[in-house]
Amino acid sequence: MTRIDRVVIAGVFALDGQEWDVENNVWLVGNEDEAVVVDAAHDPGPILEALGDRRLAAILLTHGHNDHVNAAPALAQATGAPVYLHPEDLILWHQVFPGDNPDRWLADSLRVTAGDTTLTVLHTPGHSPGGCCLWDGGGTLFSGDTLFRGGPGATGRSFSDFPTIISSIESRLLVLPPDTVVHTGHGEDTTIGEEAPQLDEWLARGH
Repeated sequence: MTRIDRVVIAGVFALDGQEWDVENNVWLVGNEDEAVVVDAAHDPGPILEALGDRRLAAILLTHGHNDHVNAAPALAQATGAPVYLHPEDLILWHQVFPGDNPDRWLADSLRVTAGDTTLTVLHTPGHSPGGCCLWDGGGTLFSGDTLFRGGPGATGRSFSDFPTIISSIESRLLVLPPDTVVHTGHGEDTTIGEEAPQLDEWLARGH
């Protein structure tokens, strides 16, 4: 049986010379023996506490913004788990960790297993070039900052593009079953069925 834990960690998102106070959702997905972490935000301590004595199989980063990756190296050092990032977000990673690289690369259709759960990578650029979501092949999606309750992730900053994120959401996410639960990078859950009817509204407002 799949076990999903959410850890909310506060910190600072920094980009384009600006800073914002944020709360990030960190997701642990697996079973009672093994898990993967989806996004490693701000502080490894609460993540390690939620992990407990389980084996950490991988650290999967949905994109390269500092608030989603800044605890990844420390978490990897503490657990031995490899860090995965899509290569198109390496430019963002290097803003946080110059001269260092993740251990492995995410790629569209890559499958990563922890316990009884296998997550499939969906490359969904727009919020960032290498933005990805992770789908369990059934009723659960981890959307990072691609899709939130009420709309797509922000695209008014460097390395982002509104038409691209709309195309990603429309072609990769809204085709999933309507009852798919969307666990987001910030804020509360939603479902594909709740968000799909709002597509025209998002297009009209342009963000």
